[in-house]
Amino acid sequence: MGRMLLLPSLGPFHILHPRYNAATVLALLDEARPPVLYLASLSEEALREGVWREEDPLLFHLLPWAEARGVPVVALDAEAHLKGEAEAFREALVQHPLGAPYLERMQALDQELLGLLRTPLTPEVLGGEAFLARLQALYRAFAAAFGEGPATGFRQRRMAQVAEALRGKEGAVVADLLDYALLAEAFPQALPQAHTPTEGERERALLDRAWQLREEDDWAGLLEGLFAIGSPEALYLAAQVYLAAGEWREALALMEEVLRMDFHHPGYLPGYVLARFGQLLDLAGERERALRAYRGALALSWIPEEARAIALAGLRTPFRLGG
Repeated sequence: MGRMLLLPSLGPFHILHPRYNAATVLALLDEARPPVLYLASLSEEALREGVWREEDPLLFHLLPWAEARGVPVVALDAEAHLKGEAEAFREALVQHPLGAPYLERMQALDQELLGLLRTPLTPEVLGGEAFLARLQALYRAFAAAFGEGPATGFRQRRMAQVAEALRGKEGAVVADLLDYALLAEAFPQALPQAHTPTEGERERALLDRAWQLREEDDWAGLLEGLFAIGSPEALYLAAQVYLAAGEWREALALMEEVLRMDFHHPGYLPGYVLARFGQLLDLAGERERALRAYRGALALSWIPEEARAIALAGLRTPFRLGG
């Protein structure tokens, strides 16, 4: 078998893990220097059509990384459409008069998985026997309770096909967490190892913290760190901090600066920038410019649902603080 690195994607939960955030994944890939990046949990069609955008924000970082380094990206899940069977199975249980206890059992297992995702995760934890044993036991419990098939989105069958496609290959493989649990059994030598954090990871951790801004955070410390990073995303988030503090004029000045920069990366940023800029212009009484910003956001080829909702609301009614 060729040299392989197997990494789990935590989807939207990367933002919770300073020691396994998007920059950590990129640092591990830089160290491995894979000739190919394989996506185990996506089909070529889903990759091409951008279906992943609302489900796995990690790819907003992975795909530009691969493009910049000339690393081909190959999606391997030829039967990814079967994932929808799991949702259909749940919907059938909702409709069935005797489905309630089964749904409760499903929800209990979901909560157990969420508990695992919220524990501090690092590359060495994710590649360690203890974590994998818990994750694999959780999946087996689900499959035992509800069957390996529609209830699991045919996960075992799909990952068996992916594993077969990977036999003898070299490269890096990124998989959804439960897919990773199954692939880890097939490729135990490919698991992530201990890793020394880089400056990029520390910066990403600060950005991730700012996306989750909480009242108990050190807002002044966050602002200092964001200004030190100075990227469009960092300045956008600094504007968010100012807006949360009610200092919308400072936020607007910062957003004007962001708009003079190249703010196309990460791919979720343009929609947020334009939608929030519209709100800030409304606060400044510049309704016509605000409307142009909202329309600009909605005219993007893709916009996050939250930013879309902001822009649509702004078109209907001028934004006001506390409104």
